[in-house]
Amino acid sequence: MKVSRENGENQQVVLTIEAAAEEWDKAIAQAAKNIAKEVNIPGFRRGKAPRHIIEQRIGKEALIDEAYEKFGPKVFDEAMAEEKLELASYPSFERVQAEEGKPFILKATVTPKPEVKLGDYKGLKVEKKVEEITDDTVMQHIDKMRDRKAQMVDAPEGAEAQMGDLTTIDFKGFVDDEAFEGGEGKDYPLQLGSGSFIPGFEDQLVGMKVGEEREVKVTFPKDYHSEKVAGKEAVFKCKLNKLKNKILPELNDEFVQQASVFKTVDELKKDVREKLEKAAESRAENDRRVAAIDKAAENASMDIPDVMIEDRIDQMLREFAMRLEQQGMKFEQYLQYSGGDLTKLRAQYRETAEKNVRTDLMLEAVAKAENIEVTGDDIRTEIAMMAQMYNATPAQVQKIVRQQGRLNDLAVTVMRRKTAKFIVDNIAE
Repeated sequence: MKVSRENGENQQVVLTIEAAAEEWDKAIAQAAKNIAKEVNIPGFRRGKAPRHIIEQRIGKEALIDEAYEKFGPKVFDEAMAEEKLELASYPSFERVQAEEGKPFILKATVTPKPEVKLGDYKGLKVEKKVEEITDDTVMQHIDKMRDRKAQMVDAPEGAEAQMGDLTTIDFKGFVDDEAFEGGEGKDYPLQLGSGSFIPGFEDQLVGMKVGEEREVKVTFPKDYHSEKVAGKEAVFKCKLNKLKNKILPELNDEFVQQASVFKTVDELKKDVREKLEKAAESRAENDRRVAAIDKAAENASMDIPDVMIEDRIDQMLREFAMRLEQQGMKFEQYLQYSGGDLTKLRAQYRETAEKNVRTDLMLEAVAKAENIEVTGDDIRTEIAMMAQMYNATPAQVQKIVRQQGRLNDLAVTVMRRKTAKFIVDNIAE
């Protein structure tokens, strides 16, 4: 087999692959035998029809196509191995010559993975920042417990609305003196300080009394889901219909016994502090791990082909669409509801996609440099974890993984995880 290569556009490589006529003719002959085993031809036992009968039956072009289905990928894989190239995206093919008795010539346009020049990835200095848990932090957590047990009672006559109060309001919004769709509500329940409305709206209701009317002036965020009002100034004519005050239960031993398994306020405070400190430690350790991987990726040099980033955006959008469907919404419905379009959404994903691709390429390069391999035990452990997650048996998961051809993807995922652990384990103390 002969392979020649030339550089194409956008970091692509064009391979011209030539296989000997004898090898190609064997592939055609084998294709004829395979077809003979699959079709019924009157007068011949299955698999015994001569080749010229097969050609009459299906046509020479169909026979060539059948031979190409297996021969083409075979010579392509051999060429990729010979040229020591790894695919970054799906290739495109052109059958230059596929005639019987002549050399088989295939042209493949591929985008290879870029060369990665590793920087420092061992002995990285990454600070571990653990959030300090103060008395105020503990009390904020306990106040949330009190808030969940709070009662809403009618405010005294003449009382002014305050943050935390539950209001019932009428409102109608105007942009450029014109009412807009979705900007009106009647007897709408709104707790001040909840952040349910756009920034600045709830603040301007503070001080209102029942029956009072007031104009609230706000500016819609530039990224607001409705393009008709995004970034524009609006005026809402509001009326306060009802007002309820939030009454928090007193923090005492009686409340503690009703709201928890503890008997005293001090016992509750101690438990809350311990849990918050444990959570803070866990967050700090996770942040340290992420920072180490990010730093190793930043230290590496590579020229990422744009197609790799676009492919990763495609993957992220597919995963997003699947999450939407689990919630009962189609991707197209989301775009319509949010007032967005696919081009803008792809642009929002681009930075994250590029970072993810860079990290994956760095991890693959470190794995090669450190001879980090995935063993059969690693795969079995991963499959067992997946089985537990999906409430299935390891045998069931393994069967699905093989049927879907995802075994290699699974191995790559495990390899990246092992490599990430290697980097984290080698952080400078």
